[in-house]
Amino acid sequence: MKDGRTHMAHKVEHAVEMDTQAIVAVTLPSADEGDTESLPWTRLQTELNLENVSQDPEAKKRLHDNPSSEVVADKGYHSNEVLVNLSASGIRSCISEPDRGRRRWKSKTDARQAVYANRRRIRGNRGQALRRKRGEFLERAFAHLFETGGRRRLFLRGRQNILKRLLIHVCGFNLGLLMRKLVGSGTPRGLKGVFFLIGSFLRRIWSRFQTPLGRLRLNS
Repeated sequence: MKDGRTHMAHKVEHAVEMDTQAIVAVTLPSADEGDTESLPWTRLQTELNLENVSQDPEAKKRLHDNPSSEVVADKGYHSNEVLVNLSASGIRSCISEPDRGRRRWKSKTDARQAVYANRRRIRGNRGQALRRKRGEFLERAFAHLFETGGRRRLFLRGRQNILKRLLIHVCGFNLGLLMRKLVGSGTPRGLKGVFFLIGSFLRRIWSRFQTPLGRLRLNS
C-alpha cells in the first residue's frame, strides 16, 4: 500500500457525470497504484460504458457529441504526464494543482504548456464552479457507497467479487437518481415519507365518509 503496509487491499475509483450526477464507471485498482496511474484505466472504462449507452438510439439523442471532453479531478491526479496525455487526446483538464513551488521546465515544453493551460482553467470562474460541483457530486456518491452503504471495509475473496458488490451499490445509487427524477424521492427513507403522506390522505378521506354527513352525501 502507499504507507508501506503489505496486506492485500484495493481502492475504488468512479467517474461521475457532472450534469446528471450519475456514476458512469467504477474501477477497482490495487491500493499500491497511485491516482495518476489508475486514471487512464478509469477513463477507458468510462468511454467504453458511454459507447455502449450510445448504441441505443433514444439514449444517443440525450448524450453530448463528445461526453468525455472534460476531466475534473482533485490534486492527487495532477502530474505532467497526466496533463500531457489529456491534452494530446483533446480533453480539457480541470485538475487541482498541488503546491510544488517553483517549477523548472527545461526541455519540457509540452508539460509546461499543459500545466499552464490547466492552471489557467482552474483559476477561472468556470473552473472554480466545476471544482465545487466535483466536491459536491463526487463526494455524495462516495458517501452513498462507503458510509450509508457500509463499503468502507469490505472483506470478500477475490477482486471480482469485490467489484461485483460495488457495481450493485452503484446501480442502487443510479436507480435512486432515476426514482428521484420520476417520483421526487429516490431513497427508501424518502419513499417512506411519501407513503406516509399518501396513507394520511387516504385515512382522512375514509374518516370523512364514516361521519353521518359523509354517509349522507354518499347516499344522496
